[in-house]
Amino acid sequence: MMMRKGLFAATLALGLLAVPALSQAKDFGTLKFATEGSYPPFNQTTPNGKIVGYEPDIVAELAKRVGFKYEISAQKWSGLIPGLIDGKYDAVIDAVTVTPKRADAIDFTQQYTVSISSFVTAKSSPLATLPGSGVVVKADDAAGMQKAIDELKTTFKGKTIAVQVATIQADFLQKYLGDVATIRTYQAGPETFADLMNGRVDAVMASRTNLNAFVKKHTDAISSSGYGFSGGLLGAGSAIGLRKGNAELKGALDEALSAMIKDGTLSKLSVKWFGEDVAPKA
Repeated sequence: MMMRKGLFAATLALGLLAVPALSQAKDFGTLKFATEGSYPPFNQTTPNGKIVGYEPDIVAELAKRVGFKYEISAQKWSGLIPGLIDGKYDAVIDAVTVTPKRADAIDFTQQYTVSISSFVTAKSSPLATLPGSGVVVKADDAAGMQKAIDELKTTFKGKTIAVQVATIQADFLQKYLGDVATIRTYQAGPETFADLMNGRVDAVMASRTNLNAFVKKHTDAISSSGYGFSGGLLGAGSAIGLRKGNAELKGALDEALSAMIKDGTLSKLSVKWFGEDVAPKA
């Protein structure tokens, strides 16, 4: 489980009260949401200190539909779940993938993205084209997983792969490639990309949505490459994390998220921020 880190100093965004569009079991007052503020396009902090992105837009829409005020504050990734459990805030929204291990510690809402994890490499690198590009392997496909891992072990032998600390991708790399490659962890996602651009690592592994946003900014130098993986250690998409036992809040958020999926709102927000639809389907 993630280690605790301290909260950043200030609350960076305040949501306004909106007229509820869904039935409410109670008045939730002002809800405190925590995110990283540095994981674009899911969330990022502007120069004036405002947190923007796919997830802040989701929270704003949820506030309108459920009817609550909210605050979003920036928190180091490794401290998100411990801080939630300790009651520092009411919810975590930071591309947190649903996994059995995490679900033992916290509750999750309806998912708001589907997730695939993959790699990016430098176009000038010998690893510019990794095996399996365009192929997505599910964890329950034993033969497919074995083939993909065997090929990647050969490719990454003696190489260095960057990944954000305490993520599902870090767990995946340690389990499947840690015996042949150096797995270098970083506190923040952008640091992994910076070291790739500077030639300090050979590849980065992260969620494909996050990778695609990076590639679009650096199409001349970086390419998305290699097998995509889903399920198993890599979980089942991203959802809002809540403390155990908060059934009323979970029910209200689930109802609103399901409605956003059905009416296409979530898909529109996804296309706005990712340039593609990564929302679940009804």
